[in-house]
Amino acid sequence: MKNLISLFSFATLVFLTSCQQDISKNKNENSSKELHAIFDEEWKFRSKDYEVELLPDVTAKRKKKDADFWTNTLKKLAEINRTKLTKKDRINYDIFKYQLEDKVARIGFEDYLMPLNAEGGFYTNLSYMVRSMSFENADDYEKYLRKLRAVPQFFDDNIALMQLGIDKGITQPNVIVKNYKALIKSYLVETPSKSSFYGPFSKINNSVPKELQTDLQNRAKEIILTHVLPSYQKFDKFMEEEYVPKSRKTLIASDLPKGKEYYEQRVQFFTTLPMTSDEIFELGKKEVARIRADMEQIIRDVKFEGSFTDFITFLRNDPQFYAKTPKALLKEASYLAKKMDGKLPQFFNTLPRNSYGVEPVPSAIAPNYTGGRYSGGSLKNHKAGNYWVNTYKLESRPLYVLPSLTLHEAVPGHHLQISLAQELDDFPEFRKNTYLSCYGEGWGLYSEYLGIEAGMYETPYENFGRMTYEMWRACRLVVDVGIHAKGWSRDQAVKYLGSNTALSLHEVNTEIDRYIGWPGQALSYKIGELKIRELRNKAETDLGDGFNLRDFHDVILLNGAVPLFVLEELVNDWIVSAKQTS
Repeated sequence: MKNLISLFSFATLVFLTSCQQDISKNKNENSSKELHAIFDEEWKFRSKDYEVELLPDVTAKRKKKDADFWTNTLKKLAEINRTKLTKKDRINYDIFKYQLEDKVARIGFEDYLMPLNAEGGFYTNLSYMVRSMSFENADDYEKYLRKLRAVPQFFDDNIALMQLGIDKGITQPNVIVKNYKALIKSYLVETPSKSSFYGPFSKINNSVPKELQTDLQNRAKEIILTHVLPSYQKFDKFMEEEYVPKSRKTLIASDLPKGKEYYEQRVQFFTTLPMTSDEIFELGKKEVARIRADMEQIIRDVKFEGSFTDFITFLRNDPQFYAKTPKALLKEASYLAKKMDGKLPQFFNTLPRNSYGVEPVPSAIAPNYTGGRYSGGSLKNHKAGNYWVNTYKLESRPLYVLPSLTLHEAVPGHHLQISLAQELDDFPEFRKNTYLSCYGEGWGLYSEYLGIEAGMYETPYENFGRMTYEMWRACRLVVDVGIHAKGWSRDQAVKYLGSNTALSLHEVNTEIDRYIGWPGQALSYKIGELKIRELRNKAETDLGDGFNLRDFHDVILLNGAVPLFVLEELVNDWIVSAKQTS
């Protein structure tokens, strides 16, 4: 009888344990469902501007509505028991929370009242709309025409924000906004057919009936003439008479209302790490000293007779380091890109399906634009990515930095990383459309470092160019904080960057203006690269002969863009797993 009771008690315990496990499992599943319902609701809210056929609502009223919605969403998120989620959903939770907290904070600081920077802003970004649209049938062209009709309201709303910014003392510094004329010039054309907005109509897709093509072209010219060009003319007048004269005379972001808190918040966002601006400033100075020693060694290796400054002058002025034509520069960039394409399987298990091309930076933005950049593609819209190379002012585009630029912007940098992210499955929509500068730009700078192992730097000058690019990113840690937290002048920042790198003086000046107008973003490159290299060193040390570089790159790339604190967790988990299977 005693045995029977014991057996019954054991069976009861097993039953209760099983029930408890089922209850726990159901709770976990419910937590996951609740979380994804929040994701879906927020994504629907966030993306509705892109589902409509007109241009997004940028009014202050809409910003208030956005902040209220995201604040409420964060409250819902706080009710989810994070510990009950799967590892994958904990990562989703952390990234989602991080993004929404930033969105609410930025609206609180009202930096949306400054919808422009040294490289342009809403008035130049609007022309990129053409690149993101598909033109395969008549409906696509009609949709585009409806967007062009909405341009006047879009400009009026942005001008209203800027006027409110003037009233509140929230403007971009005068030193960068006064250069807007160079950027707006190409949009102030007299003939509609010469406008960049007419581009899709210059050669209409053959799927559109011939008799309709002429009608579309005529209507496009009329809308550009009556809606688009007057909007740019109105904006030009507002800038010249109102904004430029009344824009901020200081550079320092800390001079804005709540400026010190604003800049530290941007530092936190762009690094995704609990670092203060002072810590970053000191780290930057250490990195500058380390890289400078490596650069000095190159100068000794090539037996150059002269100082560091003399060597920089030599690099900036010797014709051997510069292409003679835009086409020659593009050809060299294409060669380097294709050369690295052939090396990718040595370093990566997984490669993207989408391809990329090499194109010049659009002439409308080239004068104030950086040396190159990646313009994303889309398999869904049948568009390849593009590695943009700036062919403006060829004497400021040295060939010795081109290998580094190519590795960063094309492969294995932004094209590979962004294209792989677009192909990832089983992620919430917000994850598929997430770009974090510390991750993406950190990967881009790490890709430049990877070029050493790939044998991409064939001459000491190209290796010096790589060091120049690394030094450039290290200097950013000092210069960005110097400008926005320590009151550096523009001349002081130009001198610091110009004296420590072999960047052309034109690029030094455009870069400094970029940092002035975009506080904190410049910090992300070096901080991200240092973290990725730190994690790789840790994995190599912990795994020894069991370390596989291709597998490590899968861990870095096949989880999409993640904050650095999440990336560290992913790599640590992989190290533990790799040890167990070795």
